[in-house]
Amino acid sequence: MAVPGALKYAFAWLLPLVSAFTWLGMLLAMLIVWEVEGHPHYPSMSRNQHIAYISDIGAQGLKPLFIAGCCVTTVFLDLSFASERWLRHTGRLAKNLGKAEKVLSIFSIIFAVAGTCGLILLSIFDTLHHPHLHDGFLLLFIAGYVISAIFICAEYQRLGVHFRQHAVLRLSFWMKLAFIIAEVILAITFAATAFDSQQNVAAVFEWVVALVFTFYVLTFFVDLLPAARSTQESTNMEVLHMKEAEDGVGMMEGNGYAANGHANGNAYAMGAAGSEGVGTGQYRPPASSNF
Repeated sequence: MAVPGALKYAFAWLLPLVSAFTWLGMLLAMLIVWEVEGHPHYPSMSRNQHIAYISDIGAQGLKPLFIAGCCVTTVFLDLSFASERWLRHTGRLAKNLGKAEKVLSIFSIIFAVAGTCGLILLSIFDTLHHPHLHDGFLLLFIAGYVISAIFICAEYQRLGVHFRQHAVLRLSFWMKLAFIIAEVILAITFAATAFDSQQNVAAVFEWVVALVFTFYVLTFFVDLLPAARSTQESTNMEVLHMKEAEDGVGMMEGNGYAANGHANGNAYAMGAAGSEGVGTGQYRPPASSNF
């Protein structure tokens, strides 16, 4: 019995859901524990700080949860990136028709892996025992995924040129673009308030940055869900044939002058051959006239 497409490719669109809900569940668990414990002042917090950073909570008893949550979140997100690349390569999603789109996709994966390394390492090197390393890995995490999102937006913009009928590409593009703008603004605000010793304000913005990242992960569910549609492969073939036809027309127009010149030359030769056999290689002299 044939397996429905929605189930056959469920592994793909379930990956970002696992990643997003793991991340959100970890954040909520850490926040609830901090609330239930009565807002404790951790050793990694500054003297006038009353709101804990995620990293402050993750450096204490919940450190195993913090590490496990970061690992599961990023590994499943990277698997979502890899699945998206594979499904486009096989034609189950809107296919990359040019080398530039494939290069953009590869760069997005590379920077996503960099962001993965940043998040996992910042959870291991906590802010209490390794504050400088922790801050460096935090920067790597945010920058890695923001730059990765920029490359994805560039790829989707190019895909949208060929697949204008796919509204999901436009939707995903604008969702990721909104993530880039929001995350950059929030990250700058977070860094500015942290360096200005406004730790409570900075802590609030760190929680907001983390929650916005959940929204970004869920955008990959939107990307991968169309893989369950059986009509996608036929759409890819139609677009590919249209592109080949356009390329063929361009080649014909480019070679039009040579083709016309060749045809005109043949016509001249044929016309000359019809008149006194010139052009056939057999010259017949005119018949003599009797006077």
